[in-house]
Amino acid sequence: MPQLALVKERSSSDYIHHDQLFKDLIHTFFEEFLDAFFPEVHDMIDFHAVKPLSEEFFTDLMEGDTRRLDIVVETTLKETEAVIIIHVEPQSTKQTNFHERMYQYFSLLYHKYRKPIIPIAVFSYNENWEKKQYTMTFPFLNVLTFNYLTLHLRKKNWREFIKSNNPAAAALISKMGYTDDEKVQVKKEFLRMLVEMELNPAKQRLVYGFFEKYLILNETEEIQLNDEIKRMDEADKIMEIPISYEEKGKEKGKEIGKAEEKKEVAFKMLNKGSSIDFIAEVTGLDHEEIEALKER
Repeated sequence: MPQLALVKERSSSDYIHHDQLFKDLIHTFFEEFLDAFFPEVHDMIDFHAVKPLSEEFFTDLMEGDTRRLDIVVETTLKETEAVIIIHVEPQSTKQTNFHERMYQYFSLLYHKYRKPIIPIAVFSYNENWEKKQYTMTFPFLNVLTFNYLTLHLRKKNWREFIKSNNPAAAALISKMGYTDDEKVQVKKEFLRMLVEMELNPAKQRLVYGFFEKYLILNETEEIQLNDEIKRMDEADKIMEIPISYEEKGKEKGKEIGKAEEKKEVAFKMLNKGSSIDFIAEVTGLDHEEIEALKER
């Protein structure tokens, strides 16, 4: 039985959050992900045999710290067994030793499971880094040549996937190559895909949440999007999607909560006799707001 491993590197809480988004998306839509981006692998896998395994931890021999293989899925190929390693790299900067690290993960997994491995790396940054091979060679001997499959999301044309109705592709359109002028159109096509796929609420929320994290419209673009949605055949179904309003409501609630906390601090400082200038400097409130609190 083979395994799939999604390799993650931990550096900050924000980075971990990005990691978790990619992990959840590919884990939930594993079959759809391979179908959209690696059809040659997809066609060989028996998806009835897919079974998630426990997370894997290995010590990074190059840097001395611990690396985590977040997703390890056991499955079988139609003709033989294989371990599939998928590395999702959500960072915005390249790693010049990544090809060597891929070989390291490959070696560690093979040492443990002793099964064939198909390594796949998924890149989401803009850097032009094309290596998909690691070699160890001398003038007199080629010791090894290690190859792995790659997906450079930023180099994918988002228009090629809007007719697929594939949830993994729909979410990852947010990380593909589009211009700022195309952002509204990208989101409009995404919303159309979302309603046509008719996912259950949990999966719909996952796909929508991933997309919203990486493609953010400003207020003007949101107004333009709403105007264009009204002219779509799917307008009624799109407007029934509650997720956007829920998330915006939560963010607005957080903003209101923070503002109330600042006012409470300012009120206490006024009672202690602090000056309005000092309170404004500490809380970030403007003088008019503090004056109004003082009158209260």
